Amino acid sequence: MDLKGLSLIAAHSHISGLGLDDNLQPRNEASQGMVGQFRARKAAGVILKMIENGSIAGRAVLIAGPPSTGKTAIAMGLSQALGTDVPFTAIAGSEIFSLELSKTEALTQAFRKSIGVKIKEETEIIEGEVVEIQIDRSITGGHKQGKLTIKTTDMETIYELGNKMIEGLTSEKVLAGDVISIDKSSGKITKLGRSFARSRDYDAMGPDTKFVQCPEGELQTRKTVVHTVSLHEIDVINSRTQGFLALFSGDTGEIRPEVREQINTKVAEWKEEGKAEIVPGVLFVDEVHMLDIESFSFINRALEDEFSPIVIMATNRGLTKTRGTNYKSPHGLPLDLLDRSIIIQTTSYNEQEIKQIISIRAQEEEVELNADALNLLTKIGQETSLRYASNLISVSNQIALKRRSNVVELEDINRSYLLFLDSARSVAFLNEFSEQYIDDSGNVEIGGKREAPVDATPAAVPPPQASSDAMDTSA
Repeated sequence: MDLKGLSLIAAHSHISGLGLDDNLQPRNEASQGMVGQFRARKAAGVILKMIENGSIAGRAVLIAGPPSTGKTAIAMGLSQALGTDVPFTAIAGSEIFSLELSKTEALTQAFRKSIGVKIKEETEIIEGEVVEIQIDRSITGGHKQGKLTIKTTDMETIYELGNKMIEGLTSEKVLAGDVISIDKSSGKITKLGRSFARSRDYDAMGPDTKFVQCPEGELQTRKTVVHTVSLHEIDVINSRTQGFLALFSGDTGEIRPEVREQINTKVAEWKEEGKAEIVPGVLFVDEVHMLDIESFSFINRALEDEFSPIVIMATNRGLTKTRGTNYKSPHGLPLDLLDRSIIIQTTSYNEQEIKQIISIRAQEEEVELNADALNLLTKIGQETSLRYASNLISVSNQIALKRRSNVVELEDINRSYLLFLDSARSVAFLNEFSEQYIDDSGNVEIGGKREAPVDATPAAVPPPQASSDAMDTSA
C-alpha cells in the first residue's frame, strides 16, 4: 500500500503578501496569491506602511464587503507582508464567548498577544572552532565529564564540561571542525557551521553543510542579544498560578490585573532606559459582528491604552442589529467604534478574476484542470459563490482519480455539481419538501400524514361531581 504524506491546504494558504509594487500599486496580474480588489489592496498597503512606521497604533480598521470578496485574504496578505517581527493575532468574533474565560479577559489576552516587546540585553558569548571533544562516561552510567578544546585564529582554550553542556553538544551533533557559539548565561549551544579548514573532510559533510570562517580574536566576547516576546507571554510567565508551562499547554486561565499593571510599569521603565522597544502588532477580528455591545465598549476603551495594537476587523453584514441592543447600525458595529475606524470596502469579483482565483487554488491543491473544466467552474463561481466553486476542485479531482485520470475534465465537474448542492439549490429543495422536515413547532409529515408533537404533560383530572342519588345525611 502506497502511503502519501498529508499536506494541509487552508483556504488562504496560497496568500504570501498583498501583491503590491514598491509604490504600493497593486500589480495587474495575479501576484502573491492576490487577485483583483485593487482599491482595497492599495488601502491595505497604506495601512502596512503606517504599521511599519509605527504611526497607527491604537487605531481600528474595518474591512467590509459581501461574502467571498477577499476580506480575510487581504488581512492574511497584510500579515505575510509584515513578516515575523510584527506580532499578528487572528481570532473570530465568536471565540471570545467561552465558559472558561470572561469576554473581557479573552479580549485582553488577544490584545496583549498582538503587542511585541523587543528586549535588548548584553551577554557573554564563547565563539570558536571545536578542535576536540573528550567525554568520559562513568561505568555506573551516572555523572559524565569531559573536556572541550575550542580555538579562534589567535588563541586556543580547554573548557571542562558538565552534564548539561555534554547533552547540549550531543543534541546539536557537534563534531571537531564545527564552529559553535555558547551563551555563558544560559549554556545554550548554537552550531554556526563547519570551518573552511575542514572542507576536505567529505565524510563529515552533508548536502546542506554550511562553511564559515574560523572566528578571530578573543574566544569570549560581549554581544547585544534581542529577544522578541509578546506582552501576553510575559503575563503568563509572571503569573504565579500559571507559570512558564502554561505557554505550552495553552491553558492560561484568568490573569490578575495587578500582574499586568506591574508588567506594564516594568516594560515602560525598560523603554525609558533603552533596554526595550514596543512593537505594536495587529489583532485581526474576523466576523466582528458576532461581538456584543459589551465587547465593543471594551475595544473602544482598549484602543486608547498606551499598549494597544492595530485592530483590523472584517464583516459581511449590512444594516443589522448590534448584539445586545435593540437598534440597528451599519455592519452591526456601534456608531462610536465605527467613527473611530477607517473603512476598507471590498467588491464582488468579475468573471476573469474568479477564473484566476480558481486557477490559483487548483495549483495550490495540485489539481490539473483542463480548459473546459476551468470555464465551467468559473461559471459556477459567478452563478453561485466563489467558495462553492473552490470546494468543487478537490471533489472533482477525487471523481477524476476514480476513473484513473490525473486531469479534471468537464464530466467530473458536472458529477460533483450534481452530487453536492450549493446554498441556493439547497434552499429551493428545502422549500419544496418543507413538510418532510420538522418545523419550529415540532410538526412533521410522516407517510403522507401530518403529525403533531406529543405533549408529555398529563391532562388535568377534573374534580368528581356530586351524584344525584347520594344519600342525604343532613339532620
